[in-house]
Amino acid sequence: MAQGLQLTQRLSQSLVLSPQMQQSLALLQAPTLELKALVERELEQNPVLEEVAEPETELPDKPTPEDDAAPAEPPFEAASEQGQGTEAPVDDFQVEFDRLVQLDQEWRDHFAQTNVSVSRSPEEEEKRQFMFDSLTAETSLAEALMEQIREADLTDEQRGIAELIVGNIDDYGYFKTTIAELSGSTSLPVEKISEVLKIIQTFDPPGVGAGDLRECLMLQLERADRRESLEYRIIRDFMNELGKRRIPDIARGTSHSVDDVQAALARIARLEPRPGRAFLPDTDQYVLPEVFVQKSGDEFTVTTNDEHIPHLRISNTYKDLMAQGENSPEVKDYIRDKIRAGKFLIKSLHQRQQTISSIAREIVKRQGDFMENGVAQLKPMTMAQIAEVVGVHETTVSRAVSGKYMQTPQGVFEMRFFFTAGLHTTGGADISNASVKDMVAEIFKNEDPARPLSDQEVLKMLVAKGITIARRTVAKYREELNILPSNLRKVY
Repeated sequence: MAQGLQLTQRLSQSLVLSPQMQQSLALLQAPTLELKALVERELEQNPVLEEVAEPETELPDKPTPEDDAAPAEPPFEAASEQGQGTEAPVDDFQVEFDRLVQLDQEWRDHFAQTNVSVSRSPEEEEKRQFMFDSLTAETSLAEALMEQIREADLTDEQRGIAELIVGNIDDYGYFKTTIAELSGSTSLPVEKISEVLKIIQTFDPPGVGAGDLRECLMLQLERADRRESLEYRIIRDFMNELGKRRIPDIARGTSHSVDDVQAALARIARLEPRPGRAFLPDTDQYVLPEVFVQKSGDEFTVTTNDEHIPHLRISNTYKDLMAQGENSPEVKDYIRDKIRAGKFLIKSLHQRQQTISSIAREIVKRQGDFMENGVAQLKPMTMAQIAEVVGVHETTVSRAVSGKYMQTPQGVFEMRFFFTAGLHTTGGADISNASVKDMVAEIFKNEDPARPLSDQEVLKMLVAKGITIARRTVAKYREELNILPSNLRKVY
């Protein structure tokens, strides 16, 4: 067969998102705090944008003298023709540019002067030092242990071994290797490593340096001088039975009553299974509600949180520059592009708030019983249903509620929480999966501790209420609620 190059044409279609569309989607999906950061970045990059104290009330198509804050795009072609037929204003672009250069130089001189050391009075120096002393910095577990090593009475060799041991202690405070492995990798005698490890196990927090949970709990009891206690004996000799809550077996093995064993287990539960937890970084997440729902009379009102979103407008200075006839085409093209980008950003912000507000109002309309009575009255609802009413695509609803929170009379909930699948009851009504899960939690909460309910018994109670689900679904809800199986919940 002959080989050669051949040129062919092919027609194809592909969906490509423009940069402006990508920006609009990013604004819609970003929560309030992230949105604020995005807008502030645009303010830094686009010189024609400026922030105003009050939000814009309207978006006119053309700038008017009555509305200086109108973020609309000026009629570029008309402005150019008018500029050619009249005398150029005195305050032209070159004058504006020279003024900006002068301001820039003045600020440079100002910062250069402020870099010179300034003498402070003793009172000011004391206040300044107090401010620095008031700043707090989180200390890691490794740093706390290293500080205790420096203060301990150790030889140089022991201090080096101690630093190696600390390097093998994880964030929860456990010694994650063995003495034999550490000795083999460092050629240090096992006896010396063991001796230093015992010293580190006397450091704070109690239980640090343990190899497993059993040793960790025993070290804490030893620090509290409770070697002769029943809980120490249970941990030392009946750890497997303790993990399976075989309380009668523990009672027979220790020759104590079941009540004494349960009291000892309650004291064990107050010990810390992860000594280094106090040094872990704070992982609490703080949310800012995107929507507020309040009851006004018999109706629920919905308002969006606009307080933390910067309110923008197009600077009038750059509008005037576009109206001048002596500016070069490059200058006009630059300003025109920036004004268009700024106008699109302002429009996207308004559209974002309107979209979220419309979706939130429809959610509140459909979930009125939830707003009034709580999770038990949550109705099944899908994003497709909301999208059809609001007049947007289902993916737009998904982006709009992603990472957003709604403050309701029942508390703060993620907006995705309201979108759940449903079940048909025997009475013909629809009930949300979240409501069923809430019922399961309530059933377990009211059970008799001496006779905990099994998953099958909970299933029968739900069937009696007209809710038919599988037993494995009950087990899944129980696990999601962090509720142990019945054999581990029993109290003797």
